[in-house]
Amino acid sequence: MGKNILVAHGGGPTAVINCSLQGVVEAARDSGKVDKIYAARFGAEGILAGDLIDLTDVSPSAIAKLSHTPASAIGSCRRKLTDADYPTVLETLRKFEIDCFFYNGGNDSMDTCHKVNELAKKEGLDLRVIGIPKTMDNDLEITDHCPGFGSAARYAALSAAELALDASGLPIHVVVLELMGRNAGWVTAASAMAARLTDCEVLTYLPEVPVDEDKMLADIETRYAKGRGLLVTVSEGICGLDGKPLADTGIVDGFGHKIPGGTAQHVTDQIIQKLGLKSRAEKPGLLGRASIPYVSLPDREEAYAVGKFALESALNGESGCMVAIAAERTPQYSSSLFLTPLADVANVEKKFPLEWIVDGNGIAGTFFDYAVPLMGGDFPEYALLRK
Repeated sequence: MGKNILVAHGGGPTAVINCSLQGVVEAARDSGKVDKIYAARFGAEGILAGDLIDLTDVSPSAIAKLSHTPASAIGSCRRKLTDADYPTVLETLRKFEIDCFFYNGGNDSMDTCHKVNELAKKEGLDLRVIGIPKTMDNDLEITDHCPGFGSAARYAALSAAELALDASGLPIHVVVLELMGRNAGWVTAASAMAARLTDCEVLTYLPEVPVDEDKMLADIETRYAKGRGLLVTVSEGICGLDGKPLADTGIVDGFGHKIPGGTAQHVTDQIIQKLGLKSRAEKPGLLGRASIPYVSLPDREEAYAVGKFALESALNGESGCMVAIAAERTPQYSSSLFLTPLADVANVEKKFPLEWIVDGNGIAGTFFDYAVPLMGGDFPEYALLRK
């Protein structure tokens, strides 16, 4: 008799999260060892409600569409499970006779995954639990990088370059671009690629370094005065010297995290009011993690690979682990997969290295050595005739 498996998504989706789902499903079918393939409808919410989607007999052509489908095809949620929820989780796992459980998400999801694994062992439930990494924020420990980051970084880099060209082509205002990243500035750092691709002035601010707003405005005034146009990119979660976010919605999500927002507009307002310069705020928001046209090919391939590896690892008897990526960048980029204990990644947040931040508003070349292969390379060469 074959195994029954369950896969669930947690937290914010990425452009390639469905590729990992595709990897799980296709590897399960190819193995010949899996009977039922279930997916939780809207993640933990579906598990608690016993609301599972049976993917067992879904056509191969429909599963193949996952490779270019953004967001979560099975639904996700930001539900943080409490101690009172876990008995219900085990009840669902028993009801559907689940042998292998895969949770695709970030640090909070890995914590949930770890707790399910520990509780299953305590209750004597024969269950294999494997975490599948996913987060555009790139803030999971141990793994070199996270599926979802490469595509979000590519979107940030190319979108910032396009805005920079607009700002330098009509240099009558400061353009402020806000990108996702509550506590970790990996995606916003990628936007600094605009300085390499265009002739525009670029300033970049990450949440890892508190912002002195007076100095920020002074730097903006100086760089704008060069007359080449100015793009200022900011992480949504940047804080002032007092440790408080420059913009705060006052709302918390299902995991208890404060939801930032409006940072670009705040900075824009300060530029207008205190410097007397024209300024525009831009915020692509969810587009930054959902864009398929800007998807990174290596990201898509690795997202599929981690799903496939998770399924194969569970069938080989592994449990209590997350799939992680090891990478080599010279002489050319290559990656491999390994397992790391869930306990080592649950609720641990990997910040952007401080040594890669230059003068508080620039990004060192070392970051681009790290990130460009993940973004897929092959960046456009623009006609910079004014230069």
